[in-house]
Amino acid sequence: MSEGKVKEDPVKMHKDANTLMEIGKYKEAMEIFLKTADLYKKVQNFFDAATMYYKAGECGYALKDYEKAIEHFTKSAELSFQKGFDRYGVSALEYARDCHKALGNKKEVSKLEKKIKDVKAKLENSF
Repeated sequence: MSEGKVKEDPVKMHKDANTLMEIGKYKEAMEIFLKTADLYKKVQNFFDAATMYYKAGECGYALKDYEKAIEHFTKSAELSFQKGFDRYGVSALEYARDCHKALGNKKEVSKLEKKIKDVKAKLENSF
């Protein structure tokens, strides 16, 4: 028998977090999205892990906690680019750029603009 620890179900957690997000409970949703991302990573479901970081970023953005949002969107982008989900990574970078804009970080905005442009050019040339 197990040692009393309930196995966490990332699919259920994913759905619960989405529900919380839909009703505007962004802080609670963000916490669950981050836990779910870790669970998905453990089982090597990298696309869903990247998605969970992205959703956590959206929650941070909705809360106007742009620093946290940047952190989560950046994690989503990094994981996406590592695993070849480049278009998803670009989307996460665009959101991170928007957070930097909201914070007035012009230097970071222009660094991200360049990176987004470079990745998009690479994607266009790969077809």
